[in-house]
Amino acid sequence: KMWRSRLLPIFTTTCRKARFLSISTKDTKPILKRGDLLKSGDDKSSGVPQIFDRTHKMLQRNAVARRSDREHFRKLRSEVAERLVERLEDTRMRFPIALDLGCSDGPVSEHIIGRGGVKVLYQCDSSPAMLSHCRTGRIGDIDAHCILADEEALPFAGGSLDLVVSNLCLHWVNDVPGTLVQARRALRPDGLFLASMLGGDTLAELRQAFTIAEMERRGGVSPHVSPLAGVSDAGNLLGRAGFALPAVDVDT
Repeated sequence: KMWRSRLLPIFTTTCRKARFLSISTKDTKPILKRGDLLKSGDDKSSGVPQIFDRTHKMLQRNAVARRSDREHFRKLRSEVAERLVERLEDTRMRFPIALDLGCSDGPVSEHIIGRGGVKVLYQCDSSPAMLSHCRTGRIGDIDAHCILADEEALPFAGGSLDLVVSNLCLHWVNDVPGTLVQARRALRPDGLFLASMLGGDTLAELRQAFTIAEMERRGGVSPHVSPLAGVSDAGNLLGRAGFALPAVDVDT
């Protein structure tokens, strides 16, 4: 209880200074490739560094979804989701079939109504408890569906989507390049990929505090905060994944 009461104010105050990478890029009948439930590759032999235990991360997200004060944490996701889908108003193109990758409890579905010509929205997340909070069926003029699948193993066939949106999810993925490649392959030609992720100097004060404390008490430093990508890193990842016309900017 002591740690929880001290850490929560740190996160809520530093979130105001958080750097959100808003990523957009264009690329060359959603059909699930291997069923609607896939597990991520915890295969250590794949060569991808396993920074996060995906099973443990899923259990953490399940626990958050069941908290009675979940709405306090949801405000940040909802605010970023609204800013993200507002980008759809910058284009006249229509995206009838969309995927919300790492949908959490569905903030994107609340703000995407009436934008981008979306008619069908697939909400995909690895947490069953999070998905239980997502709205399904008819939401405005959108047919919404939920799919339980890991963000590192997308179940969609190639060229089956017009739009992929990912809101505050990718910074917890081990294989970000692999996930981006899968998203690109699932997009039809001229499809659109929009994503936001924590990046840059987010939680810099917390990193510094850990570094100073460990140097003073243990004489060394170990990682306590997730590694976060910078603007140039995000651009390079999009290029490696084969996206065309990438654009990356920073919001605070």
